[in-house]
Amino acid sequence: MKKIKLKPAHTDARGRITDLLQREEINAITEISFTRGAVRANHFHKKTWQWNYVLSGRIQIAAKLPGKPVRRAVMKKGDLIVTVPNESHALKALAPSELMVFTKGPRGGKEYENDTFRLTEPLLK
Repeated sequence: MKKIKLKPAHTDARGRITDLLQREEINAITEISFTRGAVRANHFHKKTWQWNYVLSGRIQIAAKLPGKPVRRAVMKKGDLIVTVPNESHALKALAPSELMVFTKGPRGGKEYENDTFRLTEPLLK
């Protein structure tokens, strides 16, 4: 898991423009809502990259690459964190939250389960 520092590409009296991703092939964009305490994921993808962008709320993320320790972070509005193929990940809402997920790989629509592998031991409960 890597937190990406976002910087506005342009700012003026009207507001700002911030590029969330540049030069990436995206296969799906998904909006996910969470009730407080809801846990999602607890899985990994063998081929899929996933960028998680928080629209509102606060979300705890836990991620683990094979052979490495679990890493945890709390994401808030405007945070962007990427998980890579074979990186186990889980998300838990610390408040009602909304998340946008940008994916590269077989993850969207009917392909969702094709590259989703559930963990036998959850990272978050």
